[in-house]
Amino acid sequence: MSEKNLIESIEKKYIKKNHFPPFKSGDSITIFFEIREGEKKRVQSFKGIVIKKKGKGLTKTFTVRKMSGEIGVERIFIFNQPNLKKIIVNKKGKVRRSKIYYFRLFKGKKARVKSL
Repeated sequence: MSEKNLIESIEKKYIKKNHFPPFKSGDSITIFFEIREGEKKRVQSFKGIVIKKKGKGLTKTFTVRKMSGEIGVERIFIFNQPNLKKIIVNKKGKVRRSKIYYFRLFKGKKARVKSL
């Protein structure tokens, strides 16, 4: 059994595939995910702009950036993470690149993405 087939068989067996609406870089989204604190569970939301999507298959990830006051907060999510509950696409954005790292440099009104 080759290494590729072994990885695929393990992914099929143990990773549950999530189905979310399609989105791309520049889109404004809200992610709802479950947080476990000891015995308690709660659902928390993270609203921001997608900076990049990376990977393929079941190991695909995406990075979301939001401004908390004057501090930029980025978070990386895995598409098939079991604690991801729901993703809502708030606004479709129009950007020319698939990875908008330059977005980190902007503050205030400059840190806006044109909507479709």
